[in-house]
Amino acid sequence: MKVLRTPDERFAALPDYPFAPHYADVGGLRMHYVDEGPRHAPPVLLLHGEPTWSYLYRHMIPPLAQAGYRVLAPDLIGFGKSDKPTRQGDYSYQAHMDWLSQWLLDLDLRDITLFCQDWGSLLGLRLAAEQSERFARICVANGFLPTGDMQPPLAFRIWRAFARYSPLFPIGRIVASGCVRPLPRAVVAAYDAPFPGRAYKAGSRVFPKLVPTSPRDPAAPANTRAWEALGRWDKPFLTVFGKNDPVLGRGDAPLQAHVPGAAGQPHDRIWGGHFVQEDRGDELARRLLDWMPEPA
Repeated sequence: MKVLRTPDERFAALPDYPFAPHYADVGGLRMHYVDEGPRHAPPVLLLHGEPTWSYLYRHMIPPLAQAGYRVLAPDLIGFGKSDKPTRQGDYSYQAHMDWLSQWLLDLDLRDITLFCQDWGSLLGLRLAAEQSERFARICVANGFLPTGDMQPPLAFRIWRAFARYSPLFPIGRIVASGCVRPLPRAVVAAYDAPFPGRAYKAGSRVFPKLVPTSPRDPAAPANTRAWEALGRWDKPFLTVFGKNDPVLGRGDAPLQAHVPGAAGQPHDRIWGGHFVQEDRGDELARRLLDWMPEPA
């Protein structure tokens, strides 16, 4: 496996990202994560999706940590400051699950509040379903857990084709297109920072291909088992979606209908796009703090 590591100087002086780096070894690859707040406090796990990285959570991390939580935001393998295998074939849904699971177990995280969005939901919801004893509650924003038994919408099929065939894959501009508010040039550059060249983008390009769209997909059986487990999840389950997302803006309804723990929770659709953390990170942090019990 050929692996690239983004030079540290690419991450120098990023706006609003003062967090010290932390690293873990997962299957021989280096995974980066943010780890802020008291080490023995209840953990809040923030999982990003495609093609972002922990930078997406820069406005949520400080208020959560200042409130007394331990806030962790890993960069998935292939993203951010984490190592980047250069072949798309080096990535699979199960590989991402294995890397993330190893990181979680090595840190021995328990009593976790999960916040997940986009591919962070595809991984996080399955992780919580498979290791439910480690998770206390879940909040989902603009994400889902596909099982391969539904035809994906046209917009997703177009996106999958673009990721596979487009000669250009401008990460920062892609993130900007999923936001409602215009992103400053320096923020767009921060999303581009992990990817100095085409060889660094294999992980971000392959993600749409890994979404289960058929029962024959390799990930479909495990996702189906996880979906069934979520149908028995009676711990708190909250959805706060960016309502201006044309694809997933209403994807919260099936989750609320399926998960028992969603009953009676303060669900909402707020102004914001697909990357609602970028549009409304401060509001998401406030809602999490209002929803979670105060750390002991």
